[in-house]
Amino acid sequence: MSAPGGVWAEVVGQPSVVAELRAAVTDPAAMTHAWLFTGPPGSGRSVAARAFAAALQCPAGGDGTCHECRTVLSGTHADVNVIDPDGLTIGVAEARELVRIAGRAPSQGRWQMIIVEDADRMSEAAANAVLKMIEEPPPRTVVMLCAPSLHPDDVSVTVRSRCRVVGLRTPPADAVADVLVRRDGVDPALAAWAAAAAGGHVGRARHLARDEGARLSRKAVLDIPLSLVSLAACLNAAGDLVSAAQEETDAATSAVNDTETEALKNSLGVGARGPGVVAANRGVAGQLKDLEKRQKLRATRIGRDSFDRALVDLAGLYRDALVLDAAPGEALPLNHPDRRADAEELGRRIGAEGALRRIDAVLACRVALEQNVKPQIAVEALTVALRLPAT
Repeated sequence: MSAPGGVWAEVVGQPSVVAELRAAVTDPAAMTHAWLFTGPPGSGRSVAARAFAAALQCPAGGDGTCHECRTVLSGTHADVNVIDPDGLTIGVAEARELVRIAGRAPSQGRWQMIIVEDADRMSEAAANAVLKMIEEPPPRTVVMLCAPSLHPDDVSVTVRSRCRVVGLRTPPADAVADVLVRRDGVDPALAAWAAAAAGGHVGRARHLARDEGARLSRKAVLDIPLSLVSLAACLNAAGDLVSAAQEETDAATSAVNDTETEALKNSLGVGARGPGVVAANRGVAGQLKDLEKRQKLRATRIGRDSFDRALVDLAGLYRDALVLDAAPGEALPLNHPDRRADAEELGRRIGAEGALRRIDAVLACRVALEQNVKPQIAVEALTVALRLPAT
C-alpha cells in the first residue's frame, strides 16, 4: 500500500513545485541534468530535492514505500550523495570530490545524484569546479543545488544559467500546522501556534512545538525590545544574547567533537606501540589539527545560526510594530501574532520611522556578524541602537 502522497508528502505547501517535479519524473523530455532549488529558509528546498531524488530512483515514480524511496529519504542510498556543509563554506576540495563522485556510473539506482544543501556557501573556486561539471555532465548524473535565492551572492549567474530553476515559497501556516499534527502527532492548538510563530519555517515550527527550551528562548528574545530602557539594560540584553548563543553552540558541539576526535585517534592508532607505529604517527598531529579547524568552523556556523534566528525574530517584531502603527485599523498578518500587544506598544513608543530605523540596525548587525565582527561588539551596538526613547 502506498504512503499518502508518496515521497511528496513531506514537501509542505508547494503544489506547483510537486506538479513540476512529478512531470519531470514521468516525462523524459522534461528532465535535465542540473537543478537549482531556491526559496526562503524553511521553505523545504532540500526536502523537495530529496523527494525528487527518491522519485527518480523509484521504479514507481516515488511511492514512498519501496527500498529505493526509503534509502534515499533516510540518506543511505549508495547513488544519492548529500553534501550538507558543517562549516561556513564549501571549499574547492569538497567540490572536486563532488565532481569525482558525479563521474561514477550508478551502482544500484537509475541515476548518480548529487544534492548540495546550502550551495550558496560554495567558495568561488568551488563554484567554478561545480560549473565545469554542469557544463560537461557525466551520463546518468543529476546535480541538485539548493540556495536561498537567485541573487549572485547566493549562486553565480553562470551556474544559475545552466540549471533548471525550481522556486519554492514560504508555506502557509495552516499547511505547516497540518503536517505537525499528521506526521509528528503535535496537539492541534500547539501546532497552529508553532506554525504561526515560525512564520512558515517548517523546521523551526517543529522545533518550537516539540522543545519547551526553544519556546523559552524565543520568548526571551521577543521580551528584549520593551526592556531596553537604559544603557545598562541594553548591555545586559546583549550579554544574554551572546551567552545564549554560546550555550547553544556548546550543547550542539561538545559531545560530537569528543566523539569525532576519539574516532580519529582510534583510526590513526594513537597510543599504539610496535614496529612502524612511530612512522605512521608522524601525520597524526596534522590530521588532528585539521579536524580541530573543521570543528571550530562548525561551532562558528552554529553560533551564527543562533544569532540569526534571534535577529530574524527581532526584525519581525519591529516589522509588526511598523504595520500596526502605519495601518492601525487594517487586519494585516503579523510575524508574531501572539505578541501583538508588545508590537502595539512598540509602535506607540517608537512610531513607524523608529521601527524602520531599528529594522535597519538589525540588518546591519547580521552583516557585521557575517563579516566576523566579534559577537559581543556587534550585539552591543545593536541593542544600544534599539534603545527606547525616554518617556
